[in-house]
Amino acid sequence: MVPDGAGLHQLGSWTVIALLVLFYGGTLLMTVFIGRKNENADGYMTAGNKVGFGISAGSMTATWIWASSMYASDTSGYTYGISGPIHYGLWGALMILFIYPFGKRIRAVAPKAHTLAEVIYARHGKSSQLMLAGSNLVGSMVSITSNFIAGGALIALLSPFSFTQGIVFIGGGILLYSLWSGFRASVLTDAAQVFAMLGAVVIIIPVVFFAAGGPDMFVTGAANLTPQQSNFFSSDAFLNQGAPYIAAVLAYAIGNQTIAQRLFAVREDLIKKTFVTATVGYGATIIGIGMLGVMALYAGVAPLDGDTNNLIPQMAATYLNPVLLGVFLIMIIGALSSTADSDLSAMSSIMMADVYGQNIAKQGKANPKTMLFIGRITMVVATGAGLYFASGRLNILDLLVFVGALWGALVFPVIASFYWQKVTNKAFTVSVLVALAMFLPVRFGWISMAGPAGIVVDVLSVAGIGVVLGLMAFGFFGLKVAKIVAVVAMVAAAPFAIGFLHDYAVLSGSLVAYAVSTIVCWLMCFRNTKTFDFSTIKDRIGDFDNRAEANHGTPEPLLETKA
Repeated sequence: MVPDGAGLHQLGSWTVIALLVLFYGGTLLMTVFIGRKNENADGYMTAGNKVGFGISAGSMTATWIWASSMYASDTSGYTYGISGPIHYGLWGALMILFIYPFGKRIRAVAPKAHTLAEVIYARHGKSSQLMLAGSNLVGSMVSITSNFIAGGALIALLSPFSFTQGIVFIGGGILLYSLWSGFRASVLTDAAQVFAMLGAVVIIIPVVFFAAGGPDMFVTGAANLTPQQSNFFSSDAFLNQGAPYIAAVLAYAIGNQTIAQRLFAVREDLIKKTFVTATVGYGATIIGIGMLGVMALYAGVAPLDGDTNNLIPQMAATYLNPVLLGVFLIMIIGALSSTADSDLSAMSSIMMADVYGQNIAKQGKANPKTMLFIGRITMVVATGAGLYFASGRLNILDLLVFVGALWGALVFPVIASFYWQKVTNKAFTVSVLVALAMFLPVRFGWISMAGPAGIVVDVLSVAGIGVVLGLMAFGFFGLKVAKIVAVVAMVAAAPFAIGFLHDYAVLSGSLVAYAVSTIVCWLMCFRNTKTFDFSTIKDRIGDFDNRAEANHGTPEPLLETKA
């Protein structure tokens, strides 16, 4: 076993400061070119709904490739062996692809929307809207926190600066370039950041691999692995990582405002190309970076201070020379910044459109200048809160899986609301609340799973399996195929799942959330005789800001690209 911190290289204080100034100064200069003296509130949230393919695909890829996903994939590789990064990266990539069919439907129903919760308001009303908006605020705050943790751990290991100093550098830099132009700043800088990330991964992973021993490492280090870790088809990896992540990321895909914001921003005819490109880019990058964890496992590296969040910077500091260490620093900073700025713009949009625009201001009387002020204050407050929560240094993988599972309660009600005319506001609200009430005690073991309770949880989990796979099939193949897939999945899973699945709290809690929200929503709606006209949604959602300005109503010059 390699001792904690053995042979670590560090960058000098001034080198790190220079790299941070170069990175954040460069992104700030980029945003200066799109800044406006009189900012437009709608442009601040969605950049005019006409972002071109190159920018939108780069932004979607960069937003999904966050530092936390890199760290979590690495942790998965170290914990579960060679199949860990596959389970993390592959399912995450496929979930981007699964957004595409639902995204096309949502965009067709509400072409001028700013947030998903705004559309739910037009479909149902305030309670459903605020429930979805609230869950997104919580999710984005967790995302910002986990990215700050990743950045702080990185700087603390690679430089003389402390963890606390690291998170302050990162938080301040991101806020600096995001504050004035909002979403436009996020989407433009994402495109540049993703190319930096992909280039760094192509260089860094092979260098670390050969420096750590090359192919011989898999022979000499095999003794460091358990039988489950050395098994590519490990049941331990699937039940603890793969299956929960399949469920969690579907929830992320449907309920996450950072994704929805890009869906509403991209040109409508480019949605498919954008999501397919992001699928490939994400999968290749995250699986590749996760192999650092596998290498650490084979090399017998012990995580510094017992914290797996330290694995990625620890491997880099052990095996990279100072020049490549600087490149690595920029790669991770780019990854965490691309997502953290997306979360800031998502939270500001929710506060602008959902909280102020539709619940505080009188109908049709929202003041664009007030909206912009609220959006910017939200960014400042969110950054401060993220820094505070990041000081606790929670486990990133646990944070991501928990939030994804929590959002599982929303997936069926949200999707059904865009396809099924019978879904009501009451059904949406009640089904989500009941699902959460079931999810929390299962996830945290508040009740004993011995006896009948465990069987009930297993039966609901089997139903959850059917719901997850059925929804995936529905997006691409329609309702008939979805029903067949759901039934076959439940019948196939029941003999293996009932009696033991409740032992896996993360997986069973997520599946229970899916199942309960689906069952309750369906039971409350199937006899409803009233139907909803989806064509009315686009008439209820439009621009908040009608001020005339030079580029208002036309694509941003720096954001528009050819198909």
